[in-house]
Amino acid sequence: MKLTTRIMLISLSAITFATLSASASAETEWQKQHPRRAEVNHRLANQDKRIHQERKEGEIGKQKARELHQQDRAIRQQERADARQNHGHITKQEQKTLNQEENTVSKEIGK
Repeated sequence: MKLTTRIMLISLSAITFATLSASASAETEWQKQHPRRAEVNHRLANQDKRIHQERKEGEIGKQKARELHQQDRAIRQQERADARQNHGHITKQEQKTLNQEENTVSKEIGK
């Protein structure tokens, strides 16, 4: 491999790492600064724990746990998409919609 190619690859790697680090810290800041997002994400984390506990206790099967996790991931993706559109915020209506979706999943845990 030529020296110039190596230098270009190293530079590209450094730029990629810096970009990923900046975007990860930006999302962390959003979560700290925006109570609606924090509330939605806290509920998702709580549901994740409940799903794991129900699975561990044998209350729900592996497939059901997988489906519930998949639904929670979809809610989290929607929350992030909403926040990206609103400069890191989610509106009250978006929060309400996400909470309604979380309620639906919550009712399925332990059935």
